[in-house]
Amino acid sequence: MAQQLGMRIRHVRTCKGDTLKTVAAAVGCSESMLSKIECGQASPSLNMLHRIAVALDTNVAELTTLVAAVDSPVQKGGERLVVDFGHGTRKAGSVRLERLIPPRRGQLLQGDIHILAPRATVSGSIAHLGEEMGYVLQGRLRLTLGEESHDLKAGDSFYFSSETPHSYMNPGDEVARILWVNTPATF
Repeated sequence: MAQQLGMRIRHVRTCKGDTLKTVAAAVGCSESMLSKIECGQASPSLNMLHRIAVALDTNVAELTTLVAAVDSPVQKGGERLVVDFGHGTRKAGSVRLERLIPPRRGQLLQGDIHILAPRATVSGSIAHLGEEMGYVLQGRLRLTLGEESHDLKAGDSFYFSSETPHSYMNPGDEVARILWVNTPATF
């Protein structure tokens, strides 16, 4: 995935006419790091990928979708696109997004199942326009909104304005699965 993701990032950046320096400054990373990502030699964290998407006026879904969007309104279990942010493995610490809605440019709603390995963390807070809601299907979730952390378990739900800086992690010893819906599409 790193190679294809890097190619997509480079393609979007060059189509916009942006330099490595300009995008790296907007993202808050070095030109060298951005170049390594574009060459598939490094994988960005989910937080960094979000910052790259914002700097390129797009979203994570558009950068990570490796297949053409399907025309069917139905997505069968086991056939949905899964994007892995654990450097291509399912090792401890990985975060995967199972796409419930095929990403398309201009869509207003995004729905995913966030799959977090035990102790997986989405480091750094993210803030953007929109609203988010979720439902913990399995395991545990620690959701941090601003300075306040909330420990959730299967059956718990949440809702917040996406403008509130937010991050999350799985503090448990089992895989966590969270139904996560946000608008507009961000990831």
